[in-house]
Amino acid sequence: MLEHGGNLNDAARHYGRPRSQWLDLSTGINPRPYPAPAIAPDAWHRLPEVSQALEQAACAYYGAPRMLAVAGTQAAIQALPQLRLRQDGRPAQVVVAAPIYAEHAHCWQRAGHAAREVPYAALDEAVQGTACDVLVLCNPNNPTGARVAPAQLLQWAAHLAARGGWLVVDEAFGDTLPGQSVAAHTASSGLIVLRSVGKFFGLAGLRRGFVAAAPALLDALADWLGPWTISGPAQQIGCAALGDSQWQQATLQQLLAAGERLQALLAAHGIASHGTALFQWWPEPQAVAFHQAMAQEGIWVRLFTRGAGGIRLGLPPDEAGWERLQQALHRWSRRG
Repeated sequence: MLEHGGNLNDAARHYGRPRSQWLDLSTGINPRPYPAPAIAPDAWHRLPEVSQALEQAACAYYGAPRMLAVAGTQAAIQALPQLRLRQDGRPAQVVVAAPIYAEHAHCWQRAGHAAREVPYAALDEAVQGTACDVLVLCNPNNPTGARVAPAQLLQWAAHLAARGGWLVVDEAFGDTLPGQSVAAHTASSGLIVLRSVGKFFGLAGLRRGFVAAAPALLDALADWLGPWTISGPAQQIGCAALGDSQWQQATLQQLLAAGERLQALLAAHGIASHGTALFQWWPEPQAVAFHQAMAQEGIWVRLFTRGAGGIRLGLPPDEAGWERLQQALHRWSRRG
């Protein structure tokens, strides 16, 4: 199993510090989650039928013609390589943008496909070549925040679809960049968009995600995943969150300001970072030492030792967290 952020139990065990004493900045999850409403009693009792209300709320929020609810985008990341193999009957030549959320390449390789990682700057050349049946990328990228213009994505999608290929765009961090989404174009075959409720809404524990794609592919994916994949409580909370435009608008402005604040704080301590409103990343040359120094302060950050390497920081939850991070960065910048 690959290592991910949010592994606070590992940090507590390794450093001997109780969970309650940690400031966890190791994920890009909104630290102020959507206030989940009370759950109707029958949500715990009945088998969860497919919810048209949830699909309609998702389509309205993400701007997609049709969507399939899944148990977090991770479920789709694992299922799509299996579905491709089943439909095509042979392993695919898969290009995975690098660096990227590591589960993408891992799941395609584990399913038996020939997956290779290609830098963002070389993606166009890779798509135009013959050794690319499927292109997978995050937009904005996790962990660097790099972006590909929607027009370029649609051009790649059309090129791949013409030869039976797929473009898989993971927009898990796309809520703070609504103008960058290509979900509205997923009625066309070959374009698949993944969206997450866990990041912007701060509801990672809900395990709620969506796939936007052509109807035939969504039907095949639903059949592959099987029945009752979305719990009744998750359906109800998801409908409430996706339909609460007032909370969404206020949260968007709050996160945009917080993202700028985090980038400015890092710059004030000599760190030139990139990212989104939910996280900042930089190719720290002393990444292991930085990670250990923050851990000694009780601050858990995301260390990347492969690909582009470096450090990623999420947003502190409150002013006490901001002050704690500032003091730790100050001590780091004055080391030696």
